[in-house]
Parts: sequence; structure tokens; C-alpha cells
Amino acid sequence: MQTYLDFEKPISDLEGKIHELKKLAAEDESIDTSDEINRLETRVREATKEIYAKLGAWEKTQVARHPQRPHFVHYAAQLFTDFTPLAGDRNFGEDAAIQAGLARFNGTAVAVIGQEKGHDTKSRLKHNFGSPRPEGYRKAIRIMEMADRFGLPIISLIDTAGAYPGVGAEERGQAEAIARSTETCLAVRVPMVSVVIGEGGSGGAIAIATGNRVYMLEHAIYSVISPEGAASILWRDSTRAREAATNMKITSDDLKALGIIDDIIPEPLGGAHRDPQTVIAATGKVITSALQDLGKLSGDQVRAARRQKFLDIGRNL
Repeated sequence: MQTYLDFEKPISDLEGKIHELKKLAAEDESIDTSDEINRLETRVREATKEIYAKLGAWEKTQVARHPQRPHFVHYAAQLFTDFTPLAGDRNFGEDAAIQAGLARFNGTAVAVIGQEKGHDTKSRLKHNFGSPRPEGYRKAIRIMEMADRFGLPIISLIDTAGAYPGVGAEERGQAEAIARSTETCLAVRVPMVSVVIGEGGSGGAIAIATGNRVYMLEHAIYSVISPEGAASILWRDSTRAREAATNMKITSDDLKALGIIDDIIPEPLGGAHRDPQTVIAATGKVITSALQDLGKLSGDQVRAARRQKFLDIGRNL
């Protein structure tokens, strides 16, 4: 069952009519609805193209959060082979919001790190809705250090509203864990490619997104705080999230123009949730190209280029 966003009502109405016509034709084979269905499908494509060509920052936020948008587990299943998840931070425990392990990408051994939100109530609770606790970031540090030791490129897939702000997380050093994870990203001497596939929220995102190459899907968002959080702080009114999203410059187009990300990965018409396999394949091609370019550099050059990349942000604005 397709889930429609508020601004997709014209699409929902048209596809609802198509569903009714197909159901009618299935119940009575003497009724030919093919011409009307073809006409409505053409209108759906036109409406979708028109609507998605004019998406604002708040609408893109909704698309980035779409419940049917492909998550880390879908990318891992399609892009990697021999994926072996590794658990625990060797300090406190396991955090399921961050998934990490070793795999093969196009036949090459790599380390993989990403946030998983879950797709239903049970899995969302298991993965804490994609909001990692300190042990998740310490697990990421462990995997990155292992990758550095064995010369494995690192691929990170970012999709989180932010790190978990609970009391227990703060007691166990959430801020320190995020800082250490970011520091480790900058310190490793192996290529690191990061892709924001949904939400990139605050330090919870950048802790595993400080890569040599940082990409975003077309309708992903990347920001220091959620629009609702920014509205609550600035105006003490979370209902002004739309206004906050626009002013914060959180879309892929905004961040490409500001030099925060390296490039944008196009999504299928109507968003990644309408054709997950295509967008995952496109992401794989971008990662492949980036790793090929970075593979020409020495370890010291890889690390120096990554550090310089982040030092340069904001200097030429």
C-alpha cells in the first residue's frame, strides 16, 4: 500500500481511480478499462513531475522521512556481498541504530557503517528510530580503526534525525563519543565515501559522514538540527518548522551550492521510495567512481585531502 504525503493528494486521487478501474476490470472481464487507465497513468506522470519540480525545503524534508524510503538494510542487501555485521563497542554494549561491519563492494573488501531506522513498529523500536546512543558511535570508531589497520575503504550511509538525547546516553558520554567518531573519520588513512540517503541530522550524522567524498540523494536533507527543533529554539513554536526548513538551507541543492557536499545523486520521479532499486544502483555507481579516484592517492594524501576539505568549508562564501 503506497503512503502519500500531504502535497501528493493530486497523485493519490489519480492513482486511486486507476486502482478502482483495475479492480473493476478484474471483476468483470467484459469491461475494457485499458484506454482510461493509460490516460490516467499519463496524468499521474505529469502531475508527479510538476509537483516534484517545485518541492520546497519542507516538502523535501517529508520525502526524506517517507516511511517507504529505502533504508540502510536495503542498500546493504543490494550493493554489498558477504556483509558481516559486527556488534558491540567493547565498552558498554550494542547499539542497533548504527549498523556496521565488513563486506565486499564490487569484489573489493570494505568497511560499511550506517544508521538504520527500521520499517515497522518492532524494527523501529529495535533500532531506536535510527537515533544512535554512545555505544553506536564507539562501535563505528572500532570499525573505522579496524578498516584503517587493514587498509579497507570505508563507506558510510547516513539516515538519522540525530543522536539519541536521552539521560542514559548523556550519562555515557554522547557528546564525547560523537566527537571521537568525527575525529576518527578525519584521522584514518583509507578512502572514506559518505552518502546521505535520508535525513542527516546534526552531530549524529557528521560523526560518520566526515568523508573524502560526501554525497546526498536529491530529496535528502542535511542540517545541524531538525526544522522542528530549530523552530522550537528560535520562535518557541514547532509549528513554524516549514519556515525554519526554508531558512536553514538543508536541501541537496542548497548544500551543493554552499560547498558542503560534493554532488547530488538524482532520485527517480516521485522520490526514492517509488523505485528503490534504481536509486540504490545509482548510489552504487557514484560510490564506485569516488573510490576509483581516491584509490590513486596514498594514505597520507587521502587523510590530508579529507582534512583540507572540511577546513575549506565556508572560506569562499
